[in-house]
Parts: sequence; structure tokens; C-alpha cells
Amino acid sequence: MQIAIVLYPNFTALDAVGPYEILSRLPGAETVFVAEQAGPVLNDQSQLSIVATKTFAEVTRPDIVLVPGGPGQENQMENGALLDWLRAVDATTTWTTSVCTGSLALAAAGLLKGRRATSHWLALEVLAGLGVEATGERVVVDGKYVTAAGVSSGIDMGLTLVGKIAGERAAQTIQLLTEYDPQPPYDAGSPEKAPADIVEYWRANSRHANN
Repeated sequence: MQIAIVLYPNFTALDAVGPYEILSRLPGAETVFVAEQAGPVLNDQSQLSIVATKTFAEVTRPDIVLVPGGPGQENQMENGALLDWLRAVDATTTWTTSVCTGSLALAAAGLLKGRRATSHWLALEVLAGLGVEATGERVVVDGKYVTAAGVSSGIDMGLTLVGKIAGERAAQTIQLLTEYDPQPPYDAGSPEKAPADIVEYWRANSRHANN
């Protein structure tokens, strides 16, 4: 089983690394980081690079493809190299997945048309504008398409996928070994729970606000 995690400049690290930590533990899985060009790819904080060991041309039939989100995703919406590759590999993937605004790239490639999917809460209107039935759920499964909401939800998506591929016990084992037992010090992890003034500030100032 080959798992291909897409990288591009200004991606959000946890979007890629969270699912990587979960999915790479699947028995027999080969995980590759793939990009338009091989080499280090800098994240959205310009402080961390992950090395893409393969180019799109070298990865033609992954079983699972995962597109992370991040500020740089906006520049990928019309990147023919990425969108063409997504369409090509989607023809044979078992699972096509995304985290955060990575779902916008899947939608731009035409893969989510008329399907239910999620994204970062600030990008749901943009997702809906691309012909997708956008939902604020944390993880959405529609056929072979599995999308996760913002950033940290990629871990939940990874566990959901492990459960579907290898069974509940395998997912529980990975959850235990990664000690994924969220007990956050604040209960502000969604727009429904966070202080209203913080939510409104980001609605007004998000790069997606005027899209």
C-alpha cells in the first residue's frame, strides 16, 4: 500500500504530519512525500521543511493520496501540474483524502463535485462555491473521499481511515501507541465554542473572507 502525501510551498505542517504519524503505522504501508519537484518544501511558518522524496511524475498509482492545507494552497488552485496529477491518480486510488483547505484543491480538480466534504471552518463558503456540499463536520466520508476539517482534525481522519482499512482494533492500537487522548486546556476549538469576538475577528480578517 502506497500512501502519497502532497507537499507544496507554505503548507501547514500538522496537516501533513498528523495523518502521516497515523497512516504510516498501517502494516505494509509505504509513505512517500510527493511534490512537483523533489527536495525540501518549506512550511507556512518558513521554519520547517519536509523533504519530498518523489515528484508527481514518479508516483502514478498511490493507494491513498492526501492533500494538506495551508496558506500556500491558494496558489495551488490553478496549478495544472498538481490538479492534473490529482485527477490522474484519483482514477485508481482506493482513498482520496485531504486535511483543512486541502479539500479546496480536490474540489478545484473536480473530484468533489456534488459530494459532501469539509474544510477549515473559515473556508467552508469557498468550498461550497466550488460545487461541494460543504459541512462543518470534523471528518466526512463520501465514498472513497475522506476530508478533514482544520489542521488537528487530520489525526481524526487518519484514525477513521485506519479503522476502515485495517479494522477498529488496529485503529485503537495506533491511537493508544500515539497516546492520542485530547484533553485541551481550553474549549475553544470550533467556532461554536470559541468566544464570539475571536470568531468574528477571524471571519473579518481571514484570507478567505472576501472569496
